[in-house]
Amino acid sequence: MTGATPHGWPVWARALAGFAVLAAVVWWYPVEAFTDAMGAVDAGGVLAALGIGAVTTTLSAARWRTVARGVGLRLPLRHAVADYYLAVFLNAVLPAGVLGDVHRALSHGRYSGDMGRGVRAVVLERMAGQAVLAATGAALLFVLPAALLGPGLRALGATAGVLAAVVLVLAVGLRVGRARRPRWWRALRAAKDDARAGLFARGPRVVVLSVAALAGYVSLFLVASRLAGVTAPVLQLVPLLVLALLAMSLPVNVGGWGPREAVTALAFGAAGLGSREGLTVSVVYGLLALVAALPGAVVLLVRLVQRRQVPREGLGEGGEQGSPLGGRGR
Repeated sequence: MTGATPHGWPVWARALAGFAVLAAVVWWYPVEAFTDAMGAVDAGGVLAALGIGAVTTTLSAARWRTVARGVGLRLPLRHAVADYYLAVFLNAVLPAGVLGDVHRALSHGRYSGDMGRGVRAVVLERMAGQAVLAATGAALLFVLPAALLGPGLRALGATAGVLAAVVLVLAVGLRVGRARRPRWWRALRAAKDDARAGLFARGPRVVVLSVAALAGYVSLFLVASRLAGVTAPVLQLVPLLVLALLAMSLPVNVGGWGPREAVTALAFGAAGLGSREGLTVSVVYGLLALVAALPGAVVLLVRLVQRRQVPREGLGEGGEQGSPLGGRGR
């Protein structure tokens, strides 16, 4: 998939920026930091990654389903989990780290019968997760070592700035276009209404699911830390890992790699735990995250097989090809 993402930068530019960061990290640190990470992943780590991944993906899918139902779309949980797994897998193997969500948004729009609302449901769901991550980062910001206060503020500011810019554009656009009500104004009005119905009206449930999913991501980072041989107390590690997740959330990476490694190495070095050890932890986490996403590859293969079987079995009822949900989804 080519072209620009919803965030404005072309995919190739995002991937190039992420590759540049990753290349700098690879050039700066000895190769042993990477080979140690590959040797640290054992069967226990793989099982932990699959288990934690199942929990976090289900929680995230439940959050998406909550938002989708709030805006008036039907989304069975089992299909939400399958679609979310597929999105996580695509994010892990494709550049920029957002193409899986783009695919999920467009797919949901098609099979729900309402492209605009289906896309908005995915955007709102991702914004909810980012908002909780930013709030958690803000709460933990001043627990970081003094040397990380500046980078921590920048990482938090980047995430919060994107969210604030979206809200500002929405508010200004609604006011400017109120008189003539052009098509873009109606789209903004629909987005505002969906945000009210899908997020704010269901805020407590969305927040609880987001916090629980974030706890899962932090837990996987803790598993990576232990596998990498880091024995620091959990309370010392958690702020550093949340900072790494903030860096990872920026859609300037190569399948999630790049800024995460740079920030984790910086964070561990500033905390006195060793920047090389921090890099190893980040690489172990990246490998575990890829393992956790592998069920998405199974979803992809199953759907490709099903798609190849459609011409043999004929079209669905009414002369239309059946959707991935087996219906219109409304």
